[in-house]
Amino acid sequence: MADHKNKRESAGEFDYVIVGAGSAGCTLAARLSEDASVSVCVLEAGGPDTNPLIHAPIGFAFFGDKAPLNWRFETVPQKHLNNRNGHQPRGRTLGGSSSINAMIYIRGSRADYDRWAAHGATGWSWDDVFPYFLKAEDNGRGSDAHHAIGGPLTVSDLRYKNPLSDVFLEAAGEIQLPSNRDFNGDTQDGMGYYQVTQRDGQRCSAARAYLHPAMERPNVTVITDAHTERVLFDEKRANGVQFVHMGAPKSVTAKREVLLSAGAFQSPQILQLSGVGPAAHLRAHGIEVIADRAQVGENLQDHLDWAALYKAKSPDSIGMHMGMAMRALPALNAYRKRHEGLFTTNIAECGGFLKTDPSEPETDIQLHFLPAIVDDHGRKKHLGGGISCHVCVLRPKSRGTVRLASADPMAAPAIDPNFLSDEDDLKRLKKGARIVERIFDAPAMKAIRGKRLYLDEPADDAALEADIRNRSDTIYHPVGTCRMGSDTDAVVDPQCRVNGVEGLRVIDASIMPYLISGNTNAPTIMIAEKAADMIKQN
Repeated sequence: MADHKNKRESAGEFDYVIVGAGSAGCTLAARLSEDASVSVCVLEAGGPDTNPLIHAPIGFAFFGDKAPLNWRFETVPQKHLNNRNGHQPRGRTLGGSSSINAMIYIRGSRADYDRWAAHGATGWSWDDVFPYFLKAEDNGRGSDAHHAIGGPLTVSDLRYKNPLSDVFLEAAGEIQLPSNRDFNGDTQDGMGYYQVTQRDGQRCSAARAYLHPAMERPNVTVITDAHTERVLFDEKRANGVQFVHMGAPKSVTAKREVLLSAGAFQSPQILQLSGVGPAAHLRAHGIEVIADRAQVGENLQDHLDWAALYKAKSPDSIGMHMGMAMRALPALNAYRKRHEGLFTTNIAECGGFLKTDPSEPETDIQLHFLPAIVDDHGRKKHLGGGISCHVCVLRPKSRGTVRLASADPMAAPAIDPNFLSDEDDLKRLKKGARIVERIFDAPAMKAIRGKRLYLDEPADDAALEADIRNRSDTIYHPVGTCRMGSDTDAVVDPQCRVNGVEGLRVIDASIMPYLISGNTNAPTIMIAEKAADMIKQN
């Protein structure tokens, strides 16, 4: 590999080379470069985050199938979802998925991280990680026992709340569901509005929070349109990265470490392309084995999402109807002049965390309400107004894989979430769907909703299960494919160092041993904050 590297144009030598400018990579670049004596290079396959749709919060609705800001991955056929290929959008620009997500700020529960620590992720209990959530945070509500101010990541209440979101929460109260003002406070349990990663009515991505300020430092180099092909090794030690920059083959040298922050799909893909992974699988693709690591690409977990969709005649719904058309221009002007109004919505404004059975020790489903019909990631369009509520199982038992579909670094990986392979996930999702139906049947919602899409009412168990298998898909929280642990099979140790080699760490959502109870952006930033301190201490 060294000979191959020498044939390429060198992009220089740096102390640290970070692969991926997503939530973790941006955070790492900012924190490591605080030391002026340290040089940092960030490789990002996408381009700069200059598209105005990134920064206007409502713009996220247009990223469901939009290139080039979205990798638009697909899963392999899902056996338990009628052999459908699932859609897996991932951000492909500075900020990664934090530049195209719904901006919801959720940390997960104390029990999530204590579970990590109990299963070998030593030093990653709630008490260990909580300070790093605070270090990252600048909460518009101020500081208290649960929140902090002064961090790079702005967390705020929504500037605009759709009237239909109030109706949804009113309906939840009518069926005696508890309310919750702060899902990152004493408990997750209940219904309410989400806080979002927005600053002054605009998206606060990891790029805006961390990377752009860091790029003003002379010791930070960011190379966009740089598609990583593999990590380079000298024997067992990582010493650089081979990549293609705008069509030209290049390499970059890492004097200290290579840090993979390419996400739950591409970090394991890059490891395998580099010769770190299941030996038989690598040899089948003609890849020289550097380290036989059977668990690379295993343990994929994701939140499977099902949505109840209804027509609605309300002019407040977001969609293709006359009322929306009449509101669009004034809303655009309000956003341009003051960063206020409709264009600051994240659409998924409210929801909650609930137990499917009172006997559950903690909440096991999450709801996202949208004052719009969002069908198949927004790719299926419906004329007229509508509403929808999405439900997912928080701690799924199904496990999948990420494997090489090809030895070609430009090819997408073979993603198999193996959704609903564990029967428990289906049972909980059905219970969650029934709770959603109860909310939509409450007087407040019944007064504004129209015809239900895809299912008759009432839907029997067989019809509901068929609909779940026909339409369910990811809600964009893949993790676990480079599992962290203290056992010999773990991909990375609790310092995020890849076992079996030297000079290489994985720092992103792929190291999570278990999926956390909620949206994964804030925990991914926390992981990078904590890992940056580990690297500095070493």
